[in-house]
Amino acid sequence: LLVAPTGSGKTLAAFLSSIDRLSTEAPPSKSGVRVVYVSPLKALVYDIERNLRAPLVGLARVAERRGQAFRVPRVAIRTGDTSQKERRDQARDPAEILVTTPESLYLVLGSRQRETLESVDTVIVDEIHALAATKRGAHLALSLERLSALEGRDPQRIGLSATARPLEEMGRFLGGDRPVALVDARMPPRVDLRLSVPVPDMTRPDVLPEGAAPAADPEPNGLAPDAEDAFDADAPFDAEAAGAAPVAEGSVLAALLARDRPPPAPSLWPALYPKLLEQIRAHRSAIVFVNSRGLCERLAQRLNELAGEELVRAHHGSIAHATRRQIEESLKAGTLRGIVATSSLELGIDMGAVDLVLMVESPGAVARGLQRVGRAGHHVGATSSGLLFPKHRGDLLESTVVADGMRRGEVEAITVPRNPLDVLAQQIVAAAAQEPWEVDALHGLVRRTASFRELSRELLDAVLDMLAGRYPSTDFSELRPRLTWDRDADTIQGRPGSARLAILSGGTIPDRGLYAVHIGSDGPRIGELDEEMVHETRPGETVTLGASTWRVTEITRDRVGVVPAPGEPGKLPFWRGEGPGRPIELGRRLGAFARELGERCREEGRDACERWLREAHALDDWAAANLTDYLLEQEETTGTLPTDRAITVERFRDELGDWRVCILSPFGARVHAPWALAVEAGLSQEAGYDVQALWSDDGIVLRFADAERTPSLDAFLPDPDEVEELVVGQLGQSSLFAAQFRENAARALLLPRRRPGARTPLWSQRLRAQNLLAVARGFPSFPIMLETYRSCLQDVFDLPSLRALLGAVRRRA
Repeated sequence: LLVAPTGSGKTLAAFLSSIDRLSTEAPPSKSGVRVVYVSPLKALVYDIERNLRAPLVGLARVAERRGQAFRVPRVAIRTGDTSQKERRDQARDPAEILVTTPESLYLVLGSRQRETLESVDTVIVDEIHALAATKRGAHLALSLERLSALEGRDPQRIGLSATARPLEEMGRFLGGDRPVALVDARMPPRVDLRLSVPVPDMTRPDVLPEGAAPAADPEPNGLAPDAEDAFDADAPFDAEAAGAAPVAEGSVLAALLARDRPPPAPSLWPALYPKLLEQIRAHRSAIVFVNSRGLCERLAQRLNELAGEELVRAHHGSIAHATRRQIEESLKAGTLRGIVATSSLELGIDMGAVDLVLMVESPGAVARGLQRVGRAGHHVGATSSGLLFPKHRGDLLESTVVADGMRRGEVEAITVPRNPLDVLAQQIVAAAAQEPWEVDALHGLVRRTASFRELSRELLDAVLDMLAGRYPSTDFSELRPRLTWDRDADTIQGRPGSARLAILSGGTIPDRGLYAVHIGSDGPRIGELDEEMVHETRPGETVTLGASTWRVTEITRDRVGVVPAPGEPGKLPFWRGEGPGRPIELGRRLGAFARELGERCREEGRDACERWLREAHALDDWAAANLTDYLLEQEETTGTLPTDRAITVERFRDELGDWRVCILSPFGARVHAPWALAVEAGLSQEAGYDVQALWSDDGIVLRFADAERTPSLDAFLPDPDEVEELVVGQLGQSSLFAAQFRENAARALLLPRRRPGARTPLWSQRLRAQNLLAVARGFPSFPIMLETYRSCLQDVFDLPSLRALLGAVRRRA
């Protein structure tokens, strides 16, 4: 496991020994893949392929000058964008180096091309931190074990990361039960990062500094773009709750709380656009990072309108690979000044000589921020320059803490998920479809991975029962067995069609209901649109995608046909999505910073406090003033601050006269979501309150309809020993649970796709999942029910931190 800073040459270092071996050894008698490079991003796959060919040519020329023999190894790419012809060519005449993604490696292991992998001696897993903490990483770990079983030996595995922590946990993920050498080449980040606020008062952004003029009219619907964006893509778990929007003036959550549309809110954007434009024009190349695809499209469009030219292009996961590649090449060639991007450019992609990274809104985690700013100065010894623009005062507080963590390299710890049964079920079907397996041998293979090292035989048998069609009720009759289990011989084997099923419905990335967008009925694919966006669109309307305008010509069951409509205004797209929530470590640091800032203001005065923010935290004058005002106004209103040592509880009556209780805490949605569910359960069961809860990274909002008074403080502080029982009792009937169940059932191949290359409409997926869930509720031990509870309680929620927090608060209270 090699951990070294971004841009330090980790990937090339990992390749060099393999290149040296492949280029000097005599070619083997039977062709086959020798090196497999696995990347979490398709864009990174193509980037590596490009940056690998140039060193190979250079090495060949050096060898030629020296008179040494040198055979240039061939490189092939296998992703979802690889054509059928290329795949057939790779199966017939495989290249020595295969550059691929976790999903494509799984598909190769389940195809006739798997024989080409029997010769693999090296596996390179790049950006390992982006995989290890997710089910996608558990899926890859099982694929690597299947690769070892195919060869009958263990290839050398090399893991690469700039932000992996803790190293021992990452080593266990990479090697499973094998010893792993940890090469720690970390060093303090070379980061020149500043925070900037474009207005003197972020609560009155319409009062612009002297000489400044608005760059655009306010949004016609009265909501600021940042509020729309928060509702668009950052909802924590339940998109209907819109719980991720910060509770700030002009936010969607504030509108929901008011139960009425507020008057048009002043927007920060008219002051922010010129600042972004000024920075882009002042540098040869720049990347602007945002946190959602909707904001990415809007910001690219507004910047180009303000510039009067195509200065920037939008770059995100819903834009087709060919278009993304063309955008990247334009930036590298200098024909494009800037890119507005989401996490699609966050990992180790070499974007050439990027001068500056601009971040609009906090990246939400130190590791994510370091990956983003690392796109600037992406070479050995360079300093990465970045400028961060917060969108509101709450965001300014988090941005300051994240920026401090980035300068010190305090990346968040990663935890590997334990026993994701849906992933296990899918990989078992894929393995059994290729050849029969003894169950004990399968159990031993699975337990070699970090995610499944504690998997009991009883739990494995439950998954096999489900896959073999041994259901606890005849109501499951519409499910089809995926394999045959000979219990006398204790062997499993795939049923006819199981291999095809595993290929069609494989992988762990859930179907979010996206429509492919093509030029014409049979033309090239240019991107994707959200299903809800498509349902609100009619043929003849124009939409914006990739900062270009397209006219919709037709909408079919699974795709949208468009033609170019240059120069015409287009409807801006949106995508519904879920954010991961603030990491608990960042929440603790944010609380500690708020406590220290509050103490300094009380003891040293406002001026000294602002001076400390400017000198110690690289805030400009307006940012320091806004952050100081933010905390002083909170403390003036309630007499306290939400910190790492104190929780603030406020109550008030809303516009309808209903009581509201707000629990303010910095510890993030992964703590607040189960806390809100536990409070809801306790109040409805014991006191009969009709209570509705919303949560975000900054706290919980509870509404008491028709209540004469609010409960006592103790009602909001459940017993830490009882909180899990309360959460489990409330969780099973929540929309969060239903959404997680649908995704888990699809991963376990219980809700397979109908046809290759065709998406199943999201409404159809939901209906089938609801019918299955209605039956499964009566059988809590059904493996996918178990997995849904596990994924909610361990992956989505942070119950250990909640129990510790409640214990501390109750002792203080």
